[in-house]
Amino acid sequence: LDERHWGLREAKERILEHLAVHQLRGGEPAGPILCFVGPPGTGKTSLGEAIALAMGRAFDRFSVGGVRDEAEIRGHRRTYVGAMPGRIAQALRRAGVRDPVLMIDEIDKMSPGGANGDPTAAMLEVLDPSHNHAFADHYLNLPLDLSAVFFLCTANNLFDIPATLRDRLEVIRIAGYTAEEKIEIAWRYSLPKLFKAHGITDRDLQFTDEVLAHLAGRYAREAGLRNFERQL
Repeated sequence: LDERHWGLREAKERILEHLAVHQLRGGEPAGPILCFVGPPGTGKTSLGEAIALAMGRAFDRFSVGGVRDEAEIRGHRRTYVGAMPGRIAQALRRAGVRDPVLMIDEIDKMSPGGANGDPTAAMLEVLDPSHNHAFADHYLNLPLDLSAVFFLCTANNLFDIPATLRDRLEVIRIAGYTAEEKIEIAWRYSLPKLFKAHGITDRDLQFTDEVLAHLAGRYAREAGLRNFERQL
């Protein structure tokens, strides 16, 4: 976690506590699902990748932003033209193992209810440890065991997550970065990455703390890092 992210001390401690309980239970799912809540560009998805790397598990992610059809989660019945498995089954197939770390992005942007069933109800079954050992995917038409999957969620706004789903989530808030933290992140992570991406070295172009502070304070005052890196 420290290799991939600077700061976020409280969030990292909460993640470690959750993983410790998970290990004490012999790898069985433990309690609620971790959900990272924070502004865009604060490193929520890459935290999931770091967790998968630390656990030595395969990682896959998919977004449920804008999903308003239950079949997107549960799969389509094979009687329909263009039927395909749901996003959960597809993610498991991409991961290639039965116990990956699966990250569900933008869970706050799911549309609750609609003409084609309620996707949040299907997601409730996916994330509930007492039910997901026999998740029914309509396309496969067989019970799918999700009990070994380590689920993670991300959201931009906690209050947009449906209340029934919120009860099953352990919320970890990822706050924005201060100007001082952005400067430290630039030296440690962003500048080496950007130099490599542009095919130059730190001999061709040199930065100082004052320049980075000016960029962070005047041109990139948002909570995340995407615009800061763009300005760099």
